[in-house]
Amino acid sequence: MTPALSLVIPLYNEAGNILPLVERAVEVLGASGRPYEVILVNDGSTDGTGAEIGAAAARWPQVRELRLEQNSGQARALLAGLREARGEFLATMDGDGQNDPADLPQLLALVEGGTVDLACGWRVDRHDSRLRRIMSRVANAVRSRFLGDGVHDSGCQLRVMRRAVRDAFYPMELMQSFVPALAVAGGFRVGERPVRHHARLQGESKYGLGRLWWRPAVAMLGLRWRMWRKVRP
Repeated sequence: MTPALSLVIPLYNEAGNILPLVERAVEVLGASGRPYEVILVNDGSTDGTGAEIGAAAARWPQVRELRLEQNSGQARALLAGLREARGEFLATMDGDGQNDPADLPQLLALVEGGTVDLACGWRVDRHDSRLRRIMSRVANAVRSRFLGDGVHDSGCQLRVMRRAVRDAFYPMELMQSFVPALAVAGGFRVGERPVRHHARLQGESKYGLGRLWWRPAVAMLGLRWRMWRKVRP
C-alpha cells in the first residue's frame, strides 16, 4: 500500500536516541489511521546506530533503513531520504530527540488545508545553550532578510511538505538549513507554526561554531547568487 505520508529522519551516530524517537513517531502517525512509512537514513554511522535502526525495522513494519556507505553530511542524507520517499506528503525531523513527533499533525493539517505547500516548525522555546540560541537568532535574522524566506527558524528540521516541493531541492552545502528559501525560490508557499523543543539526552551535537556561523554564511551567499541569476532578466 502506498503511504500517505513519509517521515524522513537522517541519522549519524545517534545510538540511544533512535528507538524512543521512532516509538513516539509510530504512535503519533498510527493514530491518524492512514498508511505511512518512516525512512531512517543511516549516514555512515560508526556507533550502534545501524543495530538500533535494525531493531526499529524489526519491531515496526512501517520502518525501513536507507544506508549510505560513508558519512556524506545531513544535507545529502536528507535529500537521499526525500528522493526515496513514496508518500503524497513528506515530513522531516532530526534524529537527536529534540524535535517532537507530536507536532507533526498540526504541520500536516496546515499543508492539507491548502494554505501552504511547506509547513515549518518554529522552536519558540529552545532547549539549547545560551550561546547557541544567540547565534541562531542572529543567523536567522540575517538569513531571513537576505533570502526573504519568511520564516523565523530555518534551522528547525521539523517540517511537512507536499511531495512536489522536493523538486526544488538540490545538493548544496547545508541544504537542510535553507529548505524554506529553496521552496520559495521554486514558487511554493511556505508557512510556520510554533513547535516543541527538547534538550538532547543522548550523544553530542554535530554542529560546532564553524557549522553554526561561517559555513552557513558561505552557503547563503552561494544560494543568493543562484537565486539572483535565476530571476535576472
